[in-house]
Amino acid sequence: MQKSEIKGHLDLIVIDPEDNAEEERTHGLQILIHGDSAGLQSLGQLLLQLAELDQNQESDLPEEARIHLHLIPNVDLSKSSSEVIIGRLDAKGTGEFYARYTPKDQ
Repeated sequence: MQKSEIKGHLDLIVIDPEDNAEEERTHGLQILIHGDSAGLQSLGQLLLQLAELDQNQESDLPEEARIHLHLIPNVDLSKSSSEVIIGRLDAKGTGEFYARYTPKDQ
């Protein structure tokens, strides 16, 4: 997988919507993904590349590893962004998901 080639403007931040709430916490953190047209299209293309990649053909990826990519603030993302790691859930060779993954309700 190549280095990220994010074009346009993209801002990815993590917020706690209940920072100022006086009541008991009911939801977790929120991830906000904002961008201009070029930035969002670029992120979409990057996600498609990861989805379509045949991990078994990646000779430098160890067995049972997962291909991933780091998006770095002030390099790939805005200065105000958090670092983001995007990658595959399924492992090379086995297709297994990592242990802490909990699927959504059907």
